[in-house]
Amino acid sequence: MSIQKVDEILSKAQVFYLATADGDKPKVRPLGFHLLFEDKIYFGVGTFKAVYKQLEENPNVEIAAWDGEHFLRYYGVADLTKNDAVVEKAFELMPEIAEAYKSNGWEIGVFFLNDATAEIRNMFTVEESYEFKY
Repeated sequence: MSIQKVDEILSKAQVFYLATADGDKPKVRPLGFHLLFEDKIYFGVGTFKAVYKQLEENPNVEIAAWDGEHFLRYYGVADLTKNDAVVEKAFELMPEIAEAYKSNGWEIGVFFLNDATAEIRNMFTVEESYEFKY
């Protein structure tokens, strides 16, 4: 199976959770935006936010979601390489966010997970597992 399965679960879940490290403390926050672009799933956060600084300091992250049927654990290394095409597409999909960012002079940082594993699970076991290396 491909990255499309992960994208489908995130879409169905609508809200999913990004876990980062803040020094030696875990931090988890809800996200809703993801974008399948060129066979990678991109996420976005404001570069002015603490979460972006956490990603820069320790790019090892995990995303967890529940789509009503399955749990998704998607973990790997956040690749923060700037990608203007992804930012433009994100702003097309979310014009209200684009307006807020542009009017405040903010920048959105997009990232995808490299050296990643996606586990699709039920309550007791892993049903499917995929590796993604870019």
